[in-house]
Amino acid sequence: MLQSFILGDGTPLAYRLDGDATAPVLVLSNSIATDHTMWDDNVAAFARHFRVLRYDMRGHGDSGAPAGAYSIDRLGRDVLELMNHLGIERAHFLGLSLGGFVGQWLGVTAPERIDRLVLSNTAPHLGPARYFDAQIAALRERAPMDAVAETFLGNWFPAALREENGPTMRRFRAMILRTSPHGLAGAFAAVRDADLRRPIALIDRPTLVVGGDHDTVTLPEHSRQIAAAVPGAQLAMLPAVHLPNVEMPRAYEETVLRFLRAER
Repeated sequence: MLQSFILGDGTPLAYRLDGDATAPVLVLSNSIATDHTMWDDNVAAFARHFRVLRYDMRGHGDSGAPAGAYSIDRLGRDVLELMNHLGIERAHFLGLSLGGFVGQWLGVTAPERIDRLVLSNTAPHLGPARYFDAQIAALRERAPMDAVAETFLGNWFPAALREENGPTMRRFRAMILRTSPHGLAGAFAAVRDADLRRPIALIDRPTLVVGGDHDTVTLPEHSRQIAAAVPGAQLAMLPAVHLPNVEMPRAYEETVLRFLRAER
């Protein structure tokens, strides 16, 4: 069941817990323009071993969408506030795309709160800034969200899945269309301004980097860059585009669980 609490700045944050309340916690963090349901295909597998905590990032889903630019610092502190609210001292963290930026920030800034860290289909820095400025300007000028949705879907999924236009495409299209335009603009600003290329060398948590061989958003080279920078990080490349948890869920779950359940 979806629940909500109020962050320190007054923004409501929606979250959901699944699995055994006594199991170790695994936090799942969504990509831009999605909500916690982007993990629906994976929860059953993860909840067999963990207490799964999903949430809607600010600006997305049922969470509040305050106007203005967001930052990775603010998005990361939202996670810490959520953990504090639930009395969770430490957790595993799996973030995909924008969620992966948040995971990097947590690994650098709050390592005492993180057990194992999975950084999926993400990057330490994306540019150029003018690209994100153009996206933000278009949203402020009320660009048609239908066109925005088709752009995201084209970047996230292989052509065959898009052309089939089955339940998965319809579900993600609806998810994007439900996203607040100014929430999306705020998240674009967070990505635009994030540069973790140097700080991630400070991450000392066991880390798995998952990349997509065919990802055109966060490129394979971004995954390799993170894995090379984080001491001791493991790298797993999957034959997928940007959302391997959806495109090939069983292989994705196996890859993540093998790492999270490995002997220390």
